[in-house]
Amino acid sequence: MNKPLEVIIVGAGNRAMIYAQYAKREPDMMKIVGVVDPNPKRRDYARDTYEFSDDMCFESVEELCSHEKLADAIINGTMDKDHVPTTTQLLRKGYDVLLEKPFCINEEEMYALKKVADEENRKVMICHVLRYAPFYNTIKQLILDGEIGEIYNIQLQEHVSYHHTVAAFVRGKWASPVECYAPMLLAKSCHDLDLLMWMMEGATPVSIASFGGDFNYVNEKKPANAGTRCLVDCPMEKECYHSAKRNYLTEEARWGAYVWADFGEEYSDPIYGANPPMEEKIKSLETDNPFGRCVWDCKRDGNVDHQSVIVNFDNGATATFNMTGNTAKGERNIHIIGTKGEIKGVFDESTFVIRKHVPEVTSPEGYTEELIDVNVTGDMTGMRGGHGGGDGRVPEDFVNFVRGEEASIACTSLDKSILGHLAVFRAEKSRKENKMVPMFD
Repeated sequence: MNKPLEVIIVGAGNRAMIYAQYAKREPDMMKIVGVVDPNPKRRDYARDTYEFSDDMCFESVEELCSHEKLADAIINGTMDKDHVPTTTQLLRKGYDVLLEKPFCINEEEMYALKKVADEENRKVMICHVLRYAPFYNTIKQLILDGEIGEIYNIQLQEHVSYHHTVAAFVRGKWASPVECYAPMLLAKSCHDLDLLMWMMEGATPVSIASFGGDFNYVNEKKPANAGTRCLVDCPMEKECYHSAKRNYLTEEARWGAYVWADFGEEYSDPIYGANPPMEEKIKSLETDNPFGRCVWDCKRDGNVDHQSVIVNFDNGATATFNMTGNTAKGERNIHIIGTKGEIKGVFDESTFVIRKHVPEVTSPEGYTEELIDVNVTGDMTGMRGGHGGGDGRVPEDFVNFVRGEEASIACTSLDKSILGHLAVFRAEKSRKENKMVPMFD
């Protein structure tokens, strides 16, 4: 193709607009030509940013699909429960789709989406951005090159900091899987189960077991003298590390895009959340803002704050994943063990080591160790930097994928993304039923 891929944004929130920035960096590769969003401020922002006309602004997918096909592809950044209903409409209209994760909220939706994509012969790529981060991408290439032999064990860990856990999964919109349709393992850690399956590509998972629960935020663990709202009636506010005042009102205020997201049009930023005056923030947290609630009073509906997953593969290999919320520091760790050596690293530090077996006569320890640092200056922050450099690489690969050019080793096509989501659904089944379950019925 000698012209840019024409793309319409559906759901012009933070995630979709980050992917759309590729059109600014590489205008010869991608062009944003329209937007679908029920929020007029977000529609206006997208229109002004990418300079398309008012007649390419739509309030709903139904309105867009009432017209003839108007572009080549879609960036779908809607909420989790809307992913499959909107994408199936768009596929039937002839669009290829870059779809935010999690791409579905249950197994039935997963297979329904694949069925429509196959029937319409359309391309769907999932935003599993961590595959594209230089850290994980480099490790995958080393595995493909046979650097550590045949993989027989993988250990992944995700530590979710206490303030992230509370902002998203206790006080925030992913607190209740009944209301958001996505338990924490799906909403937060489908990235990690996707990575696990990607690293083990070539082996088929056959069974899975999982355990977990809500250890920290059950109402029974609420301190006896704690109040109901941090800024109103809690004598523990100054000493509580979940204090809404400490986390959301100080100079080090965190998660503002979550806390003030629904504050109102007057102070709203269409992409990064609102930033109202301090007196308005205080009043909000004192009254109806859910982020002002005591963490032990939030509706969780059986959600977890920690979960362990064990997977058995058909070739005898095994893998484990541990998600732990409420940690002091948020980070992801990986340890892959092969027949010739191992790889061990910390994603957030962008470094890992390769250890290889050698005869003791040439190494007192019996192995060699090489440190790999993939933290290229300027690559981990800014327009290409979200998720360790993965965010900016996803739309680039999507353009190549739609054009039929050679896909990267990371390419998260729908077919290659299903196993990670299936592992989440089966892990949840195992956890709830307290038994090992097969990966496939």
